Amino acid sequence: MDFLTTDKLTIVGAAGMIGSNMAQTALMMHLTPNICLYDPYGPALEGVAEEMFHCGFEGVNLTYTTDVKEALTGAKYVVSSGGAARKAGMTREDLLKGNALIAEEFGKNIKQYCPDVKHIVVVFNPADITGLIALIYSGVKPSCLSTLAALDSTRLQSELSKYFKIPDTEIKNARTYGGHGEQMAVFESTTTIKGKPLKQLIDEGVLPEANWEAIKTRVVQGGKNIIELRGRSSFQSPAYLSIEMIAAAMGGKPFRWPAGTYVNNDKFQHIMMAMETTITKDGVSYKPIEGTPEENKELEKSYEHLCKLRDEVIEMGVLPPIADWHKLNPNL
Repeated sequence: MDFLTTDKLTIVGAAGMIGSNMAQTALMMHLTPNICLYDPYGPALEGVAEEMFHCGFEGVNLTYTTDVKEALTGAKYVVSSGGAARKAGMTREDLLKGNALIAEEFGKNIKQYCPDVKHIVVVFNPADITGLIALIYSGVKPSCLSTLAALDSTRLQSELSKYFKIPDTEIKNARTYGGHGEQMAVFESTTTIKGKPLKQLIDEGVLPEANWEAIKTRVVQGGKNIIELRGRSSFQSPAYLSIEMIAAAMGGKPFRWPAGTYVNNDKFQHIMMAMETTITKDGVSYKPIEGTPEENKELEKSYEHLCKLRDEVIEMGVLPPIADWHKLNPNL
């Protein structure tokens, strides 16, 4: 059976709904025969592993452990959903304090047990901030770590597909940028509908402005809607998209959506945010975003919100002042 690589992939938080779905997706996509499931909660972890064994996947070496050292030692790829899940009435940002501490520990464990890791994907919310914390404490190059942000863009594509009653494949380059939270910047200028610019359809009234605003609201509140419908936060879509990211980093098909990446340039400083990215064996890279003046303003607002969250984490003492980050991670 062909695999993208034989390198070890470790899934952190594998006993949870996202983590267990990531494990099954990685096995179904034939990423690597060497997969380790890690979670501190042993009984549920064993249950997940048993389910995977019962699937009868061929040619795989699937292991599981509650020992983080065993899990990460030798890992070349790591995906972590190992934070608290969002519940009804919560925003992603409500998870900040507890998950910030988890991200700190995760980053330190990476540095200690698998400093030569090739790529890390951070999924647990608020992913922009937990990813930033993990990056700083792990010591890896910024190109070696990305965060889940694609879910907002896929939700935009889905909403446009439903509105125009056309297949998703007829909608190209649906994009949101900035934060993976309710302050995200939803772009119209990047998208085409059956070859026509979405902005043109809005300007011409084919998609009335009020309807477009309603679509944007549904995109921003997409996670909240899933919680209301299912009684729990999303797990299938983030699991699939995060494994697509790791697959791209292993040299598989290009990742089709924006990812969260470390940005430090003349416009956005020392932050993790969704950009127009490329993920390859060489890691994640991004190119500047060119939107309309209104879109650029929304992106700036999203960045400012992320800066406030980052500064809160600094005030908590989870992160040192920005000037001292290079002491923890000389690659920044």
